[in-house]
Amino acid sequence: MLLTAYRLGLFPMADGRRSSTLYWLDPRRRGVIPLDGFHVSRRLARTVRQGRFEVLVDGDFDAVIAACAEPRADDGDTWINDDILRLYRELHRKGAARSVECRLDGQLAGGLYGVAIDGAFFGESMFSRVRDASKVALVHLAARLRLGGYRLLDTQFLTDHLATFGAVEISRTDYRRRLKAALEVETELPRDLPEGALERFLAAARLTQPPAAR
Repeated sequence: MLLTAYRLGLFPMADGRRSSTLYWLDPRRRGVIPLDGFHVSRRLARTVRQGRFEVLVDGDFDAVIAACAEPRADDGDTWINDDILRLYRELHRKGAARSVECRLDGQLAGGLYGVAIDGAFFGESMFSRVRDASKVALVHLAARLRLGGYRLLDTQFLTDHLATFGAVEISRTDYRRRLKAALEVETELPRDLPEGALERFLAAARLTQPPAAR
């Protein structure tokens, strides 16, 4: 049911960590990051090139989604409840939910998870315990999506933080058109990047600060 919902442009959320109810969302305005217009600040590009973090795909999905479900410093709550944890762990076992994680000295420092279907990646949540860890994970995800031939990186909503990576807001109609095209592409999320692929991605990225989100 979840995979069908994503193919239709829907995604679930809960009101809070302890909520027992899930809601299906279909926003009138949708956040996406165009993979051919990905932004990386010059400082973050230097951090990525330094290779400070060990970056893994599906290294420990359960730990990543559990970290994303932890209370946030800003409002103390999260939309990931027990049902979300259970359902997406099951999706991961089926190969649809994927994670990208950064480790520092062997410890989980940050990461993200989402759902990959055909040529679309639906970003769900990210977290950081060390500065820049989730940002580095997002850069590595985008590099792999470009390498794998993905057509859509869905962020669900547009935030000021995501706008710094080039995220834009599009209409529901435009989103569904892009989603349809992405679902016609057969691809796979690469676990590893060939030598030089990350540097080529950074070289092609826009190394200037994008406009602030409207």
